[in-house]
Amino acid sequence: MSQLRIGVILGSTRPGRNGDAVAQWVIDRAADRDASYELIDLADYPLPHLDEAIPPSMGQYSNEHTKRWAAKIAGYDGFVFVTPEYNHSTSGVLKNAIDYLYAEWNNKAAAFVSYGSLGGARAIEHLRAVCSELQIAHVRQQLSFSLFTDFEGFSAFQPAALHEASAVTLFDQLEAWAGALKPLRG
Repeated sequence: MSQLRIGVILGSTRPGRNGDAVAQWVIDRAADRDASYELIDLADYPLPHLDEAIPPSMGQYSNEHTKRWAAKIAGYDGFVFVTPEYNHSTSGVLKNAIDYLYAEWNNKAAAFVSYGSLGGARAIEHLRAVCSELQIAHVRQQLSFSLFTDFEGFSAFQPAALHEASAVTLFDQLEAWAGALKPLRG
């Protein structure tokens, strides 16, 4: 089996976002894994509010920005969604990016890393439901960073040491599921 490719999707495009540091922390922790982890920054994929006339499940994309996004996502075996929590949910830009596609997500695995005042747990709960609909197998282990304890002054990311072991468990689970699902995709 070829090496697994995992996309770490940075789910915020907000100016001054905390997500840059969180996503980089994930990438750094995954550097010595057998799988290849690559950053996918939604700021590099500016997608207008969903503007495809035909539902994504039909796979008939008409816009170049959709085709570019589909080509990017199609090549991965799994994902780590790095999400802020906004208004008890994930960011609008991440939800919109997910909604653009269908088959490119199917039979792949996902893990979740969140940050917010309550660690972003509510954003993860919403993403779990969305991923289930898209046939993405999501793993149990998640990482939730609190703005109160894992960020100095609510902006300088300094995660507690306890997250290190949790990250290893997250990667182990994600890679196991991504590998197990790979034969389903041919």
